[in-house]
Amino acid sequence: MTAPAPNTLRPRAEAEAARLPPLLARAELLARTVLLGEHGRRRAGAGDDFWQYRPVQPGDSRRMIDWRRSARSDVQFVKQREWQIAQSVMLWVDPAASMRFSSDKSLPEKADRARLLALSIAVLLGRGGERVGLTGTALPPRRGQAQVARLAEALVQESDEDYASPDMSGLIPHGRALLISDFMGDLAPLRDALTAAADRGVRGLLYQVLDPAEEVFPYNGRTIFESVGGTLTYETLKAGDLRARYLERLAERKDELSSLCHLTGWRYGSHHTGDSAQSALLWLHGAMAGEAGA
Repeated sequence: MTAPAPNTLRPRAEAEAARLPPLLARAELLARTVLLGEHGRRRAGAGDDFWQYRPVQPGDSRRMIDWRRSARSDVQFVKQREWQIAQSVMLWVDPAASMRFSSDKSLPEKADRARLLALSIAVLLGRGGERVGLTGTALPPRRGQAQVARLAEALVQESDEDYASPDMSGLIPHGRALLISDFMGDLAPLRDALTAAADRGVRGLLYQVLDPAEEVFPYNGRTIFESVGGTLTYETLKAGDLRARYLERLAERKDELSSLCHLTGWRYGSHHTGDSAQSALLWLHGAMAGEAGA
């Protein structure tokens, strides 16, 4: 991440601070549109009631093994108990410059929609008794309104790099995670990160947020394409001739993301900034509930 110049640090800090109250208010309002329903889902945890045995997975400690059950088989087993304490859900929202793209003044930036959805799902999860934090080591999972405020403050931080890769440190073994990005950068770091997370029993969601123009490529004639970070520029006299090739590569990217999730036990979803944030939050909340019961 490129550090901002000293003479721009204060204006940017003030601008970011000014966004906090509106972001918090919008997230609370959006979260209120989603009904939590019953929170009595059966899931693995540290309760007192036995739920099931499962084979040992990478990341399990030896003290978790049920040696009596394992002695009756060639496979070692862990005894899982019914979930009675809050699970931890770790969030990552892409801070890169590519997320600051909007094709029309009437549309929010991808970053704005991603932050809103992440904070709103954090509000919902917190109301359900779950702990939410950010990947990395800066903000470990906690509950409470103070944690929501910390999340809002952390989520408005931005990077000057065109694309970013998720920092997957700080994940809780056998916990859950939600990664929100346009996933337009190099997928190799993401592939490595999800593979490592799956090896630790972490399951979660990849949620791709795109601008409507990125789905249809509405450009024709002479066009100058420039990355939001300003490091990439491409000029063409016949932008329309690129449409078919672009759409083909976008479809390939989506297939790659979907296949990666299938291989690692994660789930893939997508959203356009021109669509309703409420419908996106409803999908995310349902998908997170599905991950919890997986």
